[in-house]
Amino acid sequence: MQSEMLREGPSRSPEERLRPQRSRTDCPILLTPRLVLRAPLEDDIDALAHLANNANIATMVSRMPHPYTVADAQDFVRRATAGTIGKCVYAITKADDGAFLGCCGIEGDAMGTTVELGYWLGEPHWNRGYATEAAQALTDMAFRTRDISHMDARCRVMNVASRRVIQKCGFQFQGSGLVPSLALGGSIAVEWYRLDRKTWMSLRSWGAGR
Repeated sequence: MQSEMLREGPSRSPEERLRPQRSRTDCPILLTPRLVLRAPLEDDIDALAHLANNANIATMVSRMPHPYTVADAQDFVRRATAGTIGKCVYAITKADDGAFLGCCGIEGDAMGTTVELGYWLGEPHWNRGYATEAAQALTDMAFRTRDISHMDARCRVMNVASRRVIQKCGFQFQGSGLVPSLALGGSIAVEWYRLDRKTWMSLRSWGAGR
């Protein structure tokens, strides 16, 4: 199934990259001061494979294999395009030149009242505020377009940078636990955070808090 992804030849222009490959009316393109969050494209495969093939990233998220190959990237883009992973999956790209930086997305529970936020950035793009910018945009979109009461986020206990991103978005600590790690082949300790709609609305009204 991975081989069914065919490359398109010349790379698209930044303007063409803004156009999703399929209609995702419930997952609109998101614009921030420095970023464009849009559907993953075949043009992203090489950059995706290059950035994701990093143990420092794979060991901090639960479902990223390591090593991460071009075939893995092809399969990810295919499944994201087909809508078989997550509720909304986005490529995080720079607004000025369209450079691929990483991915983010939301997943929903069976009852549809809560979604979970996820994200990762390539290591060359760490410590620049991109993750917070993307996470805030995705959090705002989820509460504005979905009838959800809560939004969850998790990070590995040792992942200080991810914890800061989650806290900057207004999430509050709920507890800790274990989740399976594909890269490590075992379980990792994670912290669980939650943001409810009332708190989100308060943060939006405060303005400076966001």
